[in-house]
Amino acid sequence: MGTRKVLQSVASTFFTVGVVGLCISDRIASVALVRGSSMSPTLNPGETKFMGISTDDYVLLEKLCLNHYKFSHGDIVVFRSPSDHKEKHIKRITALPGEWIGIRKSYDVLRVPEGHCWVEGDNSSSSMDSRTFGTIPLGLVQGRVTHIVWPPQRIGAIQRSTAGQT
Repeated sequence: MGTRKVLQSVASTFFTVGVVGLCISDRIASVALVRGSSMSPTLNPGETKFMGISTDDYVLLEKLCLNHYKFSHGDIVVFRSPSDHKEKHIKRITALPGEWIGIRKSYDVLRVPEGHCWVEGDNSSSSMDSRTFGTIPLGLVQGRVTHIVWPPQRIGAIQRSTAGQT
């Protein structure tokens, strides 16, 4: 009898912690893995090693910004690909709804429609971004990157700078 009550208590505790964790991950914040070099040098700046093992950055993804789609120039966001919902990308916002953006190489000028944003990678030579996809619907944005949480030598806040962007 006592063992059964202990198991029920443990199962109830794990269930409660799981539900609370799921709600936090879904609505408030989660951790995301950054792959590739499209956001270098801000994220994954080359050969980062921890204890001799090459590692990618893990970032804190804040989701409260999604309540009213409050974003600013220079915010780094994670979004679902407009062409393949299974893919996620991480890029920096360079233009917000209603703003004009000059498209490099083609010399075209485009107005970002309401409910959309224009995103670009910090390393434009290896980035699939709005120059490939066009404007990104804000509904595809999963959250804003606020901090690097791994590897230990890179832990810290992300700068909202648009330096290097033209």
